Amino acid sequence: MDILTLVGLVAGVLIVVLAMLANASILTFFNLPGLAIVLGGTFAVTLIKFRLPSVMSAFRLAFSAAFKDRVERPAELIREVGTLALVVRKEGILGLENHPTKNEFLQKAINLCVDGHPPELVEEALAQETQQTAERYEVSERVFRGIGESAPAIGMLGTLVGLVQMLNTLDDPSSIGPAMAIALLTTLYGAFIAQLIALPLADKLQLKAEDEARNQVLITTSMRTIMRGENPRVMTELLSSFVTPEQRNGLAPEREA
Repeated sequence: MDILTLVGLVAGVLIVVLAMLANASILTFFNLPGLAIVLGGTFAVTLIKFRLPSVMSAFRLAFSAAFKDRVERPAELIREVGTLALVVRKEGILGLENHPTKNEFLQKAINLCVDGHPPELVEEALAQETQQTAERYEVSERVFRGIGESAPAIGMLGTLVGLVQMLNTLDDPSSIGPAMAIALLTTLYGAFIAQLIALPLADKLQLKAEDEARNQVLITTSMRTIMRGENPRVMTELLSSFVTPEQRNGLAPEREA
């Protein structure tokens, strides 16, 4: 689990709630019509911008990718594919059948190689998978950036609605202050959704997409060298560019007995 995402989200919400409780009751900041305007309006604008399947897929991907640390570290992948390269040198490409992996993309690459497909077809299939994965992340990121852009604007729209209602009751000066507070709550709701939820999730999806793309390129490069029958240590040297200089020690695979 990506604990930092959860910690950041909880900490951000907690800070805002504590600020609300400093000099007032939490109920002071709750206004059902204003909340309905922001949530309903933002959802409506999102549906105008994107198709419903894209929106649903974006939420599924956000909660599965942003809150789960499922992307392996490059150093771990390099050591794993280095072991696979040693297996291929010793047993041939069919020896990979007995070496399953938790990485779905690497498992797909192994299956394609074991099935006897030519290297060109394997690379094309992996490249298409990489492209489709990148597109899914891109659409999800755009959905949350769209929510982050729409929520404050809808909040301001709700504030304008509240101000108009307030101006219609100027004959009662005692109602101006409470009415103004209620009008401003919609702006608060919009900023809260955008700055604490939507935009941070969009940035996290972008980061996860970059990590996923890097790992898939690493795997594609490694499978290409494995199918060419190159030395595992040469392959490790080639893949060492995917990690920092400090992480390159210990990447070379140990020879099997």
